[in-house]
Amino acid sequence: MTATDPALTALAQGWCALSLLHGRIEAHIERALQAGHDLSVREYSLLDVLSRQHDGEGGHLQMKQVADAVVLSQSATTRLVTRLEDRGLLSRYLCPTDRRGIYTNVSEAGLALLDEARPTNDAALREALDEAAENPALAPLVRVVESASVPA
Repeated sequence: MTATDPALTALAQGWCALSLLHGRIEAHIERALQAGHDLSVREYSLLDVLSRQHDGEGGHLQMKQVADAVVLSQSATTRLVTRLEDRGLLSRYLCPTDRRGIYTNVSEAGLALLDEARPTNDAALREALDEAAENPALAPLVRVVESASVPA
């Protein structure tokens, strides 16, 4: 393939469209969450992921798993956890069966903020998708996002 190969050009254009859609959605949600709840998209995502933990087998996530779930490096995830812990929204504790493991739970205040912010997040996502669907280059990607079903 050469740089002028039509297949490569189409692939690059598709990637640019996907990147544009992601950026627009994230920016729209970021503005809404910041204005309404003093939360960033990453903070909201972290609270959401951690709120889904349970006490059953494999129900608590280690930091690497949390980092993968919120699409951040481990060090960035640790800094984010620390910021939310300082705000009283999270707490850390040692794994009872492996003292090397550290887990994180959402506090009652964190759960309350998440419950308050969830409708804002959902509405902002819907608005961003509706706006993007009006762009012919993004409309097919919006349809894919709307039809995707990801296991919880």
